[in-house]
Amino acid sequence: MNLSSDESAGAGPQTTSKAPGRARPRRLRRRLGSAVPFGLGIVLTLLVAGAYGAMSHGPAPISPGDVSQEIASALASVTPPPAYSQTVYLAVEPSLVLVQTENTTAADLSTVALAASPNPSPGPTTAGGSPAPSPGAAGSSPGTAPSAGLGSGVVIDTSGDILTCLHVVSGATSIKITFADGTVSTATIASSQPASDIAVLKPASLPAKLVPAVLGNPRSVQVGNEAYVLGSPFGLYASMSSGVISGLNRSFQLPNNGPTITGLIQIDAAVNPGNSGGPLVNRDGQVIGIVSGLVNPTDQGVFIGIGLAVPIDVAGGAAGLPQY
Repeated sequence: MNLSSDESAGAGPQTTSKAPGRARPRRLRRRLGSAVPFGLGIVLTLLVAGAYGAMSHGPAPISPGDVSQEIASALASVTPPPAYSQTVYLAVEPSLVLVQTENTTAADLSTVALAASPNPSPGPTTAGGSPAPSPGAAGSSPGTAPSAGLGSGVVIDTSGDILTCLHVVSGATSIKITFADGTVSTATIASSQPASDIAVLKPASLPAKLVPAVLGNPRSVQVGNEAYVLGSPFGLYASMSSGVISGLNRSFQLPNNGPTITGLIQIDAAVNPGNSGGPLVNRDGQVIGIVSGLVNPTDQGVFIGIGLAVPIDVAGGAAGLPQY
């Protein structure tokens, strides 16, 4: 008998047993392998939830103190624009001139008076009371010693032509004008339009910098529009008053059965002696008329609320300017 063979046969197949220490790391790795994606998913979910919360969370409520601080900051950083009147003055003042005259005839400025009528239709009608002296009137009695008169004017072109009122310079033996920069010159009457009380002056010399005014369209003027008057009332050079257009197509008759001037613009901006011949200006700084007179039913030539101006298209005709 071969006992070795029988024993081998009876023993059956032999198995190899694995060490317990090696199996545990493998099981741990398998568990960790399945846990990592799960953990990453949790982390990603938390990140998404946090981002959504940050985006959906509204701003902190604004307190009254915050509002006051913002308003104060905004007001402190804003510079208000200049008033229209200031813009108008800066645009026209360089074109303004002071007109001074000496007179020895009976037609000196102190005798010129306007018999004014608020009637819009043409005609030599008068308001009650004595006729009001024109804004250019100043001086002594007619026919006596030489008297001084004053008025205003405005440069209208690059040749230095100056529009003013005829009654300001009528009968003058000498005319002196002062430009905005202080330049003084003598002047002569180049042309006149008695029917409109307009004269064109030609200065003997011009300033180094001549600034003609910008002329506007008086036909676009409406009652209620802003009105600005520049001139030298009582000799106060380059003064300004403001108001509104208070009427259109007014008329008045010059004294001593003179012609009736029609189509005038009525204003409530202050007009006083020395304003005659000065510009009437709109809110855009454009000259729309030449101030000619004031209405006062008393014998005092001072402003009581009604001034009159010749439309610039009519006044400009004396200087050969084209009509609108």
